[in-house]
Amino acid sequence: MEKSNTYIFIYSVALVVLVATVLSVTAFSLKEKQQANTRNEKMQDILMSININVDAKDAEQHYNSHITETFIVKANGEILPYILKKEGKVVDTIRAFDIDMKSLYDMPLSERTHPVFKAVKNDTTYTIIPLRGRGLWGPLWGYISFYDDANTISGAVFDHQGETPGLGAEINKPRFSNQFKNKQIFNDVKEFTSVQVVKGASANSPHHVDGISGGTITSVGVNDMIDTCLSGYVKYLESIK
Repeated sequence: MEKSNTYIFIYSVALVVLVATVLSVTAFSLKEKQQANTRNEKMQDILMSININVDAKDAEQHYNSHITETFIVKANGEILPYILKKEGKVVDTIRAFDIDMKSLYDMPLSERTHPVFKAVKNDTTYTIIPLRGRGLWGPLWGYISFYDDANTISGAVFDHQGETPGLGAEINKPRFSNQFKNKQIFNDVKEFTSVQVVKGASANSPHHVDGISGGTITSVGVNDMIDTCLSGYVKYLESIK
């Protein structure tokens, strides 16, 4: 029996509405789990910057155990209060963990809020700083940690959204990130130099790491990300050196 155009139209609309409803319900039911996974991954990355590798299910426990303090600093070194007040009323509560680095990327450094994470491991205090940048095909991000001299790097972790496998994507491999250990971001006269990602850099250089073969643009992206992001923390780091 041949169906009328009206029947086909109504059937198609009903099918689209049904599918959309199922997808919406599924997405809503998974939202809380997705948010929890994102938080756990972030905690894992923060911990990995101080060389603590844990499973996602254990991330929050270890994060709470090792992260002793979080706060926000401005480019001038000022530490912002945890609770902001205006005319005696609380207008905002700043949580370093919840700051979306993506939203800050295009802002001038002077206007950014810079999250800081303090950690303790084996009686040593570390300062952990989040990073955000841009690679060949998409965003780059990571965390870099410093010993209590606020100069020497204790560890770093990097990741990406879509860099080329076997080339730029190698930034999330230990053979790249491990190069940053014990590098320094201030020179002998206490000037900020950052750490430069340069192809063929000597392993003995205190301020350089070797770039990725075939991943020049991604290496430049990591270089710029570190230099730009750390620039916003220079005053703060100088104040705790």
